Amino acid sequence: MSAASAQGARSPVRSVLSSLFVQVLIAAVLGVLVGHLWPGFGESLKPVGDGFIRLIKMVIAPLIFCVVVVGIAKAGDMRSVGRIGLKALIYFEIVTTAALALGLIAGNVVQPGAGLNVDPSTLDTSGVEAKTEGEQMPGAADFVLHMIPESAVGAFADNELLQVLLLAVLFAAGLLHVGIDRAPQVFHFIEQAGEIIFKIIGYVMRLAPIAVFGSMAYLIGQYGLSSLSTYAKLIAACYGAAALFIIVLGVLMRVFTGLSLIRFVRFAREEFALAIGTASSECVMPRMMEKLERAGCRKEAVGLVVPTGYSFNLDGASIYLSLATLFMAQAVGVELTIGQQITVILVLILTSKGMAGVPGSAFIALSATASAVGVIPVAAVALILGADRIMDTMRVVTNLLGNCVATFIVSKWDGALDPAQAREVLATPEASAKALLSERTETEQAAAQDDERELTK
Repeated sequence: MSAASAQGARSPVRSVLSSLFVQVLIAAVLGVLVGHLWPGFGESLKPVGDGFIRLIKMVIAPLIFCVVVVGIAKAGDMRSVGRIGLKALIYFEIVTTAALALGLIAGNVVQPGAGLNVDPSTLDTSGVEAKTEGEQMPGAADFVLHMIPESAVGAFADNELLQVLLLAVLFAAGLLHVGIDRAPQVFHFIEQAGEIIFKIIGYVMRLAPIAVFGSMAYLIGQYGLSSLSTYAKLIAACYGAAALFIIVLGVLMRVFTGLSLIRFVRFAREEFALAIGTASSECVMPRMMEKLERAGCRKEAVGLVVPTGYSFNLDGASIYLSLATLFMAQAVGVELTIGQQITVILVLILTSKGMAGVPGSAFIALSATASAVGVIPVAAVALILGADRIMDTMRVVTNLLGNCVATFIVSKWDGALDPAQAREVLATPEASAKALLSERTETEQAAAQDDERELTK
């Protein structure tokens, strides 16, 4: 066999291995093996995954600012911002309430905590206190005030996405009022800064397989595969309810936009694999926003809906919280009436909106719900400690899918979706990825030519 033919024979293998999706899958399998065989070493790899997530988080706030400002400035209409924001909040409220109700239905059908007969007085709640770090869920007034930054720099320094989003909308409004023609340097600086941030994200994403390896090794090393059997019914109920909810999301996306959720998942499979491997949807937010734009959603819609959804549209967390509340009640022998279960939904509608960024937020929300219902011992929250980390995959995937579907539906609702472009991109995801790379190169070349022209003036 000649050298050329040997190289040709190896090229398909190299092509497969060069895919980020394949690299992440291989890294996840290796991480599981290392965590199972050498649990102590697996636990020590936690900083690997955490470091990668920090690298992504450090650019999320400036990226959101740039995307939102540029999107609104190009649209040239602040009224569309209000429309998109209001429609997004209406959609979020309806869908998260449905997710909470689905979790309760699954809990009543599967009865995951039935027969455990746990005595609440025997439970050790120190683990819950360590998870929550003494934090409490903010009230309605505190939550609204928290959306307003004390300083512009503080919003970026603390990585508060809603504060950055508010600042970006106000900045874009001011820019439109002054006029882009009168402040072209400001607009072009923000636009080019966004392009640079996307380039930085491209560099960081090369470390994704290493991050997934470290995260999976830590998860299995810390909790072990045996924990899966301990909470088998609760895990099955949560993942089953999430699967049913994802089917509903697919139907909604097809009915309202005419697009296929399966094709979109195939188009963004690398991002979903990375989110699962690192148990974080934030680390894929920048690339997911880029792909949603590529799939026909206008920049201002993506810039408004996606960051807001990370605080207001936690579908996976909603399913988990309502189901976990029933699990706690059943485990300690408490049977909730219909009225009490409605109370659970009403309380979680409020507490689930303030979860983002609060340490141990799931445990705080469950404690607040138990207190509001009045018949579930708050100490029962300790029962969820062993299962909480296992639910991360369900929550991450469902939350991420929910926000993507929300972006498509709200964009369509406001006329900010190009259906023809979306169908073309989702029909040929591999070709679309190459086209996106080509567009980035052309943008960089155009920016370089603009710089040369400026220098020659």
